[in-house]
Amino acid sequence: MSDSLRDQLLGLGFKPAPKPERTEKPARPAHKPGGPHGKPHGGQQARGQKPAQAGRPGGDRPGGGARGAPGKGQSGRGQPGGRPQGQGRSARTQEEIDLARAYAIRAQREKEERIEAERLKQEEARLRREAKAKLAELIKDKALNDKEAELVRHFEYGGKIKRIYVNEAQLKQLNAGELGVLQLDGRYQLVTAALLAEAEAIFPPAIALKVDPNAAAGDDPYADPQYQVPDDLVW
Repeated sequence: MSDSLRDQLLGLGFKPAPKPERTEKPARPAHKPGGPHGKPHGGQQARGQKPAQAGRPGGDRPGGGARGAPGKGQSGRGQPGGRPQGQGRSARTQEEIDLARAYAIRAQREKEERIEAERLKQEEARLRREAKAKLAELIKDKALNDKEAELVRHFEYGGKIKRIYVNEAQLKQLNAGELGVLQLDGRYQLVTAALLAEAEAIFPPAIALKVDPNAAAGDDPYADPQYQVPDDLVW
């Protein structure tokens, strides 16, 4: 039989089955993050509610703990077996405060001592100036220095050998204690014994030479006008 089965069926009056119509599928829209219309999954947000911020402490923390909540293996403040937070730091801070307070007290005491020492120094300088001014007024026009004197009378004053020129009569009176020597403003003034005593009551450091008339003659090696000062002594 040369005809195929399909041709024989068609000859007997069978109609071929209609071909199904081909329909085109609509293009799938591009996927947008957050679901349809760009909105987050899980429904619309309530009005006024802010979205959860990424990276907020506690939200993405491992273990899901809230902010400030102790994590796994941590003991909260006041829990048994857990050391109260800040206890060691508080102890060290108290020690530091005590040490700083001690330093402050010491610095204040040293400052007060320096102020007091400076006050005493200034007071002493003031008294010294007043005494010297009073002494200058006392011996004004009363010095007995002789401009024509040629004899030298040595004496020790301020740890050094000093000298004053006197005449022969003044030398005898000076060695007898009837005269004395005052130092004022770098000058040596020859004065009477009575004036020397008054000057000593006002300003004792000004007494340069006061001879004791009852002392032995050998006690004062400088009484002899022939005395020669050694070369190694400072004038």
